[in-house]
Amino acid sequence: MIEAAGYAPTIVQYRKVGWTRAKLEELLAAMGAKPRDVLREKGTPAAELRLVDSTVSDDAIIEAMIEHPILVNRPIVVTPKGTKLCRPSEAVLPLLDRVPAEFTKEDGEVVRL
Repeated sequence: MIEAAGYAPTIVQYRKVGWTRAKLEELLAAMGAKPRDVLREKGTPAAELRLVDSTVSDDAIIEAMIEHPILVNRPIVVTPKGTKLCRPSEAVLPLLDRVPAEFTKEDGEVVRL
């Protein structure tokens, strides 16, 4: 959607390069979020690591995210208008100065704005 709006985003391949504590904390602060807010459970070892338990500390979740980058939900989009976990993809619209007339989602759904 971002590219359909005419932007050339910088994409961070976090599953390959991993996360640093500083970067995760920076993104969380910019979003006003807690680590649990961006914890990806589906298709990850989150349950196996017992991270879904509400008593697990933020620090423990961040440490797990550093060790297992897949635990961070995506995409997290950063623009001059803000930082946000953009799921579903339409959540990115308030962060853009211009939007496409339409775009096709990864699942093939066509969205017309």
